[in-house]
Amino acid sequence: MTKEQLKQLEADLWAAADNLRANSDLKSSEYATPVLGLIFLKFADNNYRRHEKDIIDEYQKLKGTRREKKLSDIAIEKCSFYLPDHARYEHLLNLPEEKDIAKALKEAMKAVEAYKPELDGVLPKDEYFRLTRDEKTRNIPNQLLKTFADIPPSFSGDLFGQIYEYFLAEFARSEGSKGGEFFTPRSVVRLMVEMIEPHGGKVFDPACGSGGMFVQSAQFIEEHRKELKDDDSSVFVYGQEKTLETVNLAKMNLAVNGLRGKVMKANTYYEDPHGSFGAFDYVLANPPFNVDDVSLSSVENDKRFNTYGIPRNKSKVKKSEEGKETVPNGNYLWINLFATSLKSKGRAALVMANSAADAGHSEADIRRTLI
Repeated sequence: MTKEQLKQLEADLWAAADNLRANSDLKSSEYATPVLGLIFLKFADNNYRRHEKDIIDEYQKLKGTRREKKLSDIAIEKCSFYLPDHARYEHLLNLPEEKDIAKALKEAMKAVEAYKPELDGVLPKDEYFRLTRDEKTRNIPNQLLKTFADIPPSFSGDLFGQIYEYFLAEFARSEGSKGGEFFTPRSVVRLMVEMIEPHGGKVFDPACGSGGMFVQSAQFIEEHRKELKDDDSSVFVYGQEKTLETVNLAKMNLAVNGLRGKVMKANTYYEDPHGSFGAFDYVLANPPFNVDDVSLSSVENDKRFNTYGIPRNKSKVKKSEEGKETVPNGNYLWINLFATSLKSKGRAALVMANSAADAGHSEADIRRTLI
Protein backbone atom coordinates (compact mmCIF):
# COMPACT_ATOMS: atom_id res chain seq x y z
CA MET A 1 0.00 0.00 0.00
CA THR A 2 1.39 3.42 -0.95
CA LYS A 3 1.78 6.30 1.50
CA GLU A 4 -0.83 8.28 -0.45
CA GLN A 5 -3.36 5.44 -0.24
CA LEU A 6 -2.81 5.13 3.50
CA LYS A 7 -3.23 8.89 4.01
CA GLN A 8 -6.47 8.86 2.03
CA LEU A 9 -7.78 5.89 4.01
CA GLU A 10 -6.89 7.56 7.31
CA ALA A 11 -8.61 10.78 6.22
CA ASP A 12 -11.76 8.89 5.18
CA LEU A 13 -11.86 6.95 8.42
CA TRP A 14 -11.31 10.04 10.52
CA ALA A 15 -14.08 11.93 8.71
CA ALA A 16 -16.47 9.12 9.62
CA ALA A 17 -15.33 9.02 13.24
CA ASP A 18 -15.51 12.80 13.49
CA ASN A 19 -19.21 12.42 12.79
CA LEU A 20 -19.48 11.28 16.38
CA ARG A 21 -18.04 14.54 17.66
CA ALA A 22 -20.38 16.58 15.49
CA ASN A 23 -23.55 14.67 16.28
CA SER A 24 -23.19 13.51 19.86
CA ASP A 25 -22.29 14.85 23.27
CA LEU A 26 -19.48 12.31 23.63
CA LYS A 27 -15.94 13.47 24.33
CA SER A 28 -13.15 12.03 22.19
CA SER A 29 -12.02 9.91 25.13
CA GLU A 30 -15.49 8.32 25.08
CA TYR A 31 -16.02 7.82 21.36
CA ALA A 32 -12.46 6.63 20.70
CA THR A 33 -13.26 3.26 22.26
CA PRO A 34 -16.25 2.23 20.10
CA VAL A 35 -14.51 3.47 16.94
CA LEU A 36 -11.31 1.57 17.64
CA GLY A 37 -13.31 -1.52 18.61
CA LEU A 38 -14.91 -1.63 15.17
CA ILE A 39 -11.52 -1.20 13.48
CA PHE A 40 -10.26 -4.14 15.52
CA LEU A 41 -13.18 -6.29 14.36
CA LYS A 42 -12.45 -5.41 10.73
CA PHE A 43 -8.75 -6.31 10.99
CA ALA A 44 -9.56 -9.47 12.95
CA ASP A 45 -11.97 -10.51 10.20
CA ASN A 46 -9.38 -9.70 7.50
CA ASN A 47 -6.83 -11.89 9.26
CA TYR A 48 -9.32 -14.72 9.78
CA ARG A 49 -10.38 -14.56 6.14
CA ARG A 50 -6.78 -15.05 4.99
CA HIS A 51 -6.58 -18.32 6.95
CA GLU A 52 -10.17 -19.46 6.45
CA LYS A 53 -9.59 -21.85 3.55
CA ASP A 54 -6.79 -23.66 5.39
CA ILE A 55 -8.92 -23.84 8.53
CA ILE A 56 -11.90 -25.37 6.71
CA ASP A 57 -9.70 -27.75 4.69
CA GLU A 58 -8.06 -29.02 7.87
CA TYR A 59 -11.42 -29.41 9.59
CA GLN A 60 -12.85 -31.42 6.69
CA LYS A 61 -9.72 -33.55 6.46
CA LEU A 62 -9.86 -34.57 10.13
CA LYS A 63 -13.64 -34.86 10.41
CA GLY A 64 -14.75 -38.36 11.29
CA THR A 65 -11.23 -39.54 12.17
CA ARG A 66 -9.66 -40.12 15.57
CA ARG A 67 -7.81 -36.85 15.13
CA GLU A 68 -11.01 -34.84 14.65
CA LYS A 69 -10.86 -31.33 16.07
CA LYS A 70 -13.32 -28.53 16.65
CA LEU A 71 -13.29 -25.82 13.99
CA SER A 72 -12.47 -23.28 16.71
CA ASP A 73 -9.40 -25.26 17.86
CA ILE A 74 -8.02 -25.44 14.31
CA ALA A 75 -8.66 -21.72 13.80
CA ILE A 76 -6.77 -20.85 17.00
CA GLU A 77 -3.82 -23.00 15.87
CA LYS A 78 -3.67 -21.37 12.46
CA CYS A 79 -4.40 -17.70 13.18
CA SER A 80 -4.53 -17.50 17.00
CA PHE A 81 -8.26 -16.74 17.28
CA TYR A 82 -11.69 -17.89 16.13
CA LEU A 83 -14.60 -15.84 14.80
CA PRO A 84 -18.02 -17.56 14.92
CA ASP A 85 -20.53 -16.48 12.29
CA HIS A 86 -22.21 -13.82 14.44
CA ALA A 87 -18.83 -12.14 15.04
CA ARG A 88 -17.95 -11.86 11.36
CA TYR A 89 -17.75 -8.34 10.00
CA GLU A 90 -19.96 -9.03 7.00
CA HIS A 91 -22.69 -10.45 9.25
CA LEU A 92 -22.71 -7.27 11.35
CA LEU A 93 -22.52 -5.05 8.29
CA ASN A 94 -25.57 -6.65 6.69
CA LEU A 95 -27.85 -6.83 9.72
CA PRO A 96 -31.35 -5.45 9.02
CA GLU A 97 -31.91 -1.91 10.30
CA GLU A 98 -34.53 -3.06 12.78
CA LYS A 99 -31.97 -5.29 14.56
CA ASP A 100 -30.40 -4.08 17.81
CA ILE A 101 -26.90 -3.28 16.49
CA ALA A 102 -25.52 -2.47 19.95
CA LYS A 103 -26.56 -5.88 21.25
CA ALA A 104 -25.14 -7.58 18.13
CA LEU A 105 -21.79 -5.81 18.58
CA LYS A 106 -21.64 -6.75 22.25
CA GLU A 107 -22.29 -10.41 21.40
CA ALA A 108 -19.62 -10.30 18.68
CA MET A 109 -17.03 -8.85 21.08
CA LYS A 110 -17.95 -11.43 23.73
CA ALA A 111 -17.49 -14.21 21.17
CA VAL A 112 -14.00 -12.99 20.24
CA GLU A 113 -13.01 -12.83 23.91
CA ALA A 114 -14.46 -16.30 24.60
CA TYR A 115 -11.94 -17.88 22.22
CA LYS A 116 -9.10 -15.50 23.10
CA PRO A 117 -8.83 -15.35 26.92
CA GLU A 118 -6.04 -12.74 26.88
CA LEU A 119 -8.57 -10.29 25.39
CA ASP A 120 -11.05 -10.85 28.22
CA GLY A 121 -12.32 -7.44 29.33
CA VAL A 122 -10.30 -5.63 26.65
CA LEU A 123 -12.82 -5.16 23.84
CA PRO A 124 -15.63 -2.57 24.03
CA LYS A 125 -19.01 -4.16 24.66
CA ASP A 126 -21.43 -1.76 26.37
CA GLU A 127 -20.18 1.47 24.75
CA TYR A 128 -22.45 1.05 21.72
CA PHE A 129 -25.66 1.11 23.77
CA ARG A 130 -25.16 4.77 24.68
CA LEU A 131 -25.00 5.67 20.99
CA THR A 132 -28.09 3.76 19.96
CA ARG A 133 -30.23 5.22 22.77
CA ASP A 134 -29.85 8.74 21.37
CA GLU A 135 -31.92 9.55 18.27
CA LYS A 136 -29.08 11.72 16.89
CA THR A 137 -26.47 8.98 17.09
CA ARG A 138 -28.46 5.75 16.80
CA ASN A 139 -27.32 5.13 13.21
CA ILE A 140 -23.65 5.92 13.82
CA PRO A 141 -22.55 2.30 14.59
CA ASN A 142 -24.06 1.20 11.25
CA GLN A 143 -22.41 4.12 9.45
CA LEU A 144 -19.02 3.29 10.97
CA LEU A 145 -19.39 -0.37 10.02
CA LYS A 146 -20.00 0.70 6.41
CA THR A 147 -17.03 3.07 6.42
CA PHE A 148 -14.58 0.57 7.89
CA ALA A 149 -15.78 -2.05 5.41
CA ASP A 150 -13.64 -0.11 2.91
CA ILE A 151 -10.45 -1.28 4.65
CA PRO A 152 -9.19 -3.82 2.07
CA PRO A 153 -8.91 -7.49 3.15
CA SER A 154 -5.25 -7.44 2.08
CA PHE A 155 -4.34 -4.94 4.81
CA SER A 156 -2.37 -6.75 7.47
CA GLY A 157 0.64 -6.46 9.74
CA ASP A 158 1.12 -3.24 11.65
CA LEU A 159 -1.14 -1.21 9.34
CA PHE A 160 -3.64 -2.05 12.08
CA GLY A 161 -1.40 -0.38 14.68
CA GLN A 162 -0.64 2.48 12.33
CA ILE A 163 -4.30 3.30 11.78
CA TYR A 164 -4.92 2.93 15.51
CA GLU A 165 -2.10 5.36 16.28
CA TYR A 166 -3.39 7.83 13.71
CA PHE A 167 -6.77 7.78 15.43
CA LEU A 168 -5.23 8.14 18.88
CA ALA A 169 -3.25 11.18 17.72
CA GLU A 170 -6.37 12.75 16.15
CA PHE A 171 -8.44 12.06 19.26
CA ALA A 172 -5.75 13.67 21.41
CA ARG A 173 -5.52 16.72 19.15
CA SER A 174 -9.28 17.18 19.14
CA GLU A 175 -9.13 17.37 22.94
CA GLY A 176 -6.39 20.02 22.79
CA SER A 177 -3.66 17.71 24.09
CA LYS A 178 -0.48 16.48 22.55
CA GLY A 179 -1.03 13.77 19.91
CA GLY A 180 1.25 11.15 18.48
CA GLU A 181 2.73 10.07 21.79
CA PHE A 182 2.36 6.38 20.92
CA PHE A 183 3.98 6.65 17.53
CA THR A 184 7.45 5.61 16.40
CA PRO A 185 7.97 6.00 12.63
CA ARG A 186 7.80 2.62 10.90
CA SER A 187 11.10 3.24 9.12
CA VAL A 188 12.84 3.70 12.48
CA VAL A 189 11.26 0.58 13.97
CA ARG A 190 12.20 -1.39 10.87
CA LEU A 191 15.84 -0.26 11.15
CA MET A 192 15.98 -1.22 14.83
CA VAL A 193 14.55 -4.68 14.14
CA GLU A 194 16.90 -5.30 11.23
CA MET A 195 19.86 -4.33 13.45
CA ILE A 196 19.17 -6.73 16.30
CA GLU A 197 17.56 -9.50 14.18
CA PRO A 198 15.17 -10.91 16.79
CA HIS A 199 14.33 -14.60 16.44
CA GLY A 200 13.79 -17.55 18.71
CA GLY A 201 13.56 -15.73 22.03
CA LYS A 202 11.89 -13.19 24.28
CA VAL A 203 11.44 -9.56 23.23
CA PHE A 204 10.89 -6.83 25.83
CA ASP A 205 9.51 -3.32 25.37
CA PRO A 206 8.93 -1.55 28.71
CA ALA A 207 7.23 1.41 26.97
CA CYS A 208 5.41 -0.56 24.29
CA GLY A 209 2.66 1.85 23.18
CA SER A 210 0.46 0.05 20.65
CA GLY A 211 2.94 -2.83 20.24
CA GLY A 212 4.41 -1.77 16.89
CA MET A 213 7.91 -2.98 17.83
CA PHE A 214 6.51 -6.46 18.43
CA VAL A 215 4.66 -6.62 15.13
CA GLN A 216 7.76 -5.54 13.20
CA SER A 217 9.76 -8.26 15.00
CA ALA A 218 7.26 -10.88 13.84
CA GLN A 219 7.41 -9.52 10.30
CA PHE A 220 11.21 -9.73 10.33
CA ILE A 221 11.02 -13.39 11.33
CA GLU A 222 8.47 -14.16 8.65
CA GLU A 223 10.54 -12.47 5.95
CA HIS A 224 13.78 -14.18 7.01
CA ARG A 225 12.38 -17.57 8.08
CA LYS A 226 14.18 -19.55 5.37
CA GLU A 227 17.60 -18.10 6.03
CA LEU A 228 17.18 -18.36 9.82
CA LYS A 229 16.94 -22.17 9.49
CA ASP A 230 15.51 -22.46 12.96
CA ASP A 231 12.63 -24.77 13.87
CA ASP A 232 11.47 -22.35 16.55
CA SER A 233 12.38 -18.88 15.33
CA SER A 234 9.21 -17.30 16.73
CA VAL A 235 9.32 -14.76 19.53
CA PHE A 236 7.35 -14.31 22.74
CA VAL A 237 6.81 -10.64 23.50
CA TYR A 238 6.57 -8.83 26.83
CA GLY A 239 5.40 -5.26 27.13
CA GLN A 240 4.17 -2.78 29.69
CA GLU A 241 2.44 0.59 29.59
CA LYS A 242 1.08 2.83 32.32
CA THR A 243 -2.34 3.62 30.81
CA LEU A 244 -5.01 0.93 30.54
CA GLU A 245 -6.32 2.23 27.20
CA THR A 246 -2.89 1.79 25.60
CA VAL A 247 -2.45 -1.65 27.17
CA ASN A 248 -5.76 -2.74 25.64
CA LEU A 249 -4.69 -1.30 22.30
CA ALA A 250 -1.45 -3.29 22.35
CA LYS A 251 -3.31 -6.47 23.30
CA MET A 252 -5.61 -6.02 20.30
CA ASN A 253 -2.62 -5.41 18.02
CA LEU A 254 -0.93 -8.60 19.21
CA ALA A 255 -4.14 -10.58 18.79
CA VAL A 256 -4.89 -9.41 15.26
CA ASN A 257 -1.31 -10.16 14.21
CA GLY A 258 -1.21 -13.62 15.81
CA LEU A 259 1.56 -12.80 18.30
CA ARG A 260 2.16 -14.65 21.54
CA GLY A 261 2.88 -12.43 24.48
CA LYS A 262 1.94 -10.51 27.60
CA VAL A 263 1.28 -6.80 27.84
CA MET A 264 0.62 -5.48 31.32
CA LYS A 265 -0.41 -2.18 32.90
CA ALA A 266 2.54 -0.88 34.90
CA ASN A 267 4.56 2.24 35.61
CA THR A 268 8.00 0.97 34.60
CA TYR A 269 9.86 3.29 36.99
CA TYR A 270 8.22 1.70 40.00
CA GLU A 271 6.89 -1.69 38.85
CA ASP A 272 8.52 -4.75 37.28
CA PRO A 273 5.71 -7.20 36.44
CA HIS A 274 7.83 -9.32 34.08
CA GLY A 275 10.84 -9.71 36.40
CA SER A 276 12.99 -8.06 33.76
CA PHE A 277 16.50 -8.22 35.27
CA GLY A 278 18.63 -10.41 32.97
CA ALA A 279 15.49 -12.01 31.49
CA PHE A 280 15.33 -11.08 27.80
CA ASP A 281 17.05 -11.95 24.54
CA TYR A 282 16.07 -8.67 22.90
CA VAL A 283 15.01 -5.22 23.99
CA LEU A 284 13.30 -2.82 21.56
CA ALA A 285 12.04 0.49 22.90
CA ASN A 286 11.30 4.14 22.34
CA PRO A 287 10.79 5.45 25.90
CA PRO A 288 9.63 8.91 26.96
CA PHE A 289 12.53 11.40 26.90
CA ASN A 290 13.85 13.74 29.60
CA VAL A 291 11.45 12.77 32.38
CA ASP A 292 12.46 14.68 35.52
CA ASP A 293 9.87 13.77 38.14
CA VAL A 294 10.87 10.20 39.02
CA SER A 295 11.34 9.67 42.75
CA LEU A 296 15.04 9.07 43.47
CA SER A 297 14.37 7.05 46.62
CA SER A 298 12.17 4.66 44.60
CA VAL A 299 14.82 3.81 41.99
CA GLU A 300 18.22 4.21 43.67
CA ASN A 301 18.04 0.76 45.32
CA ASP A 302 16.50 -0.99 42.31
CA LYS A 303 19.08 -3.15 40.51
CA ARG A 304 17.29 -2.53 37.22
CA PHE A 305 18.36 1.11 37.45
CA ASN A 306 21.40 1.28 39.76
CA THR A 307 23.71 -1.37 38.27
CA TYR A 308 25.60 1.25 36.27
CA GLY A 309 24.83 4.24 38.47
CA ILE A 310 21.89 6.53 39.19
CA PRO A 311 21.37 10.01 37.65
CA ARG A 312 21.74 12.56 40.46
CA ASN A 313 21.55 16.32 40.85
CA LYS A 314 24.85 18.21 41.04
CA SER A 315 24.00 20.20 44.15
CA LYS A 316 23.42 18.72 47.56
CA VAL A 317 19.78 18.45 48.60
CA LYS A 318 18.53 20.67 51.39
CA LYS A 319 17.63 18.87 54.58
CA SER A 320 14.00 19.97 54.26
CA GLU A 321 13.78 18.25 50.84
CA GLU A 322 15.33 14.92 51.82
CA GLY A 323 13.19 12.01 50.67
CA LYS A 324 11.45 14.18 48.07
CA GLU A 325 14.35 14.35 45.61
CA THR A 326 13.76 13.35 42.00
CA VAL A 327 16.24 12.27 39.35
CA PRO A 328 17.37 15.23 37.20
CA ASN A 329 16.65 13.29 34.00
CA GLY A 330 15.21 9.83 33.41
CA ASN A 331 17.04 9.04 30.16
CA TYR A 332 19.75 7.04 31.89
CA LEU A 333 17.21 5.18 33.99
CA TRP A 334 15.88 3.80 30.72
CA ILE A 335 19.35 3.07 29.34
CA ASN A 336 20.19 1.26 32.58
CA LEU A 337 16.96 -0.71 32.33
CA PHE A 338 17.61 -1.78 28.75
CA ALA A 339 21.12 -2.97 29.62
CA THR A 340 20.11 -4.85 32.76
CA SER A 341 17.09 -6.49 31.11
CA LEU A 342 19.29 -8.42 28.66
CA LYS A 343 20.67 -11.92 29.01
CA SER A 344 24.45 -12.20 28.65
CA LYS A 345 24.25 -12.45 24.86
CA GLY A 346 21.17 -10.27 24.42
CA ARG A 347 20.83 -7.35 22.02
CA ALA A 348 19.01 -4.06 22.40
CA ALA A 349 17.95 -1.23 20.10
CA LEU A 350 16.51 1.95 21.52
CA VAL A 351 15.50 5.44 20.50
CA MET A 352 16.92 8.10 22.80
CA ALA A 353 17.17 11.89 22.96
CA ASN A 354 20.31 13.36 21.34
CA SER A 355 21.20 15.05 24.63
CA ALA A 356 21.82 11.66 26.26
CA ALA A 357 24.89 11.07 24.10
CA ASP A 358 26.95 13.85 25.68
CA ALA A 359 25.17 14.53 28.99
CA GLY A 360 27.60 15.43 31.76
CA HIS A 361 27.98 14.88 35.51
CA SER A 362 26.32 11.69 36.83
CA GLU A 363 25.10 10.70 33.34
CA ALA A 364 28.69 10.85 32.04
CA ASP A 365 29.77 8.54 34.87
CA ILE A 366 27.04 6.06 33.99
CA ARG A 367 28.04 6.19 30.34
CA ARG A 368 31.69 5.37 31.22
CA THR A 369 30.59 2.46 33.41
CA LEU A 370 28.33 1.10 30.68
CA ILE A 371 31.13 1.23 28.12
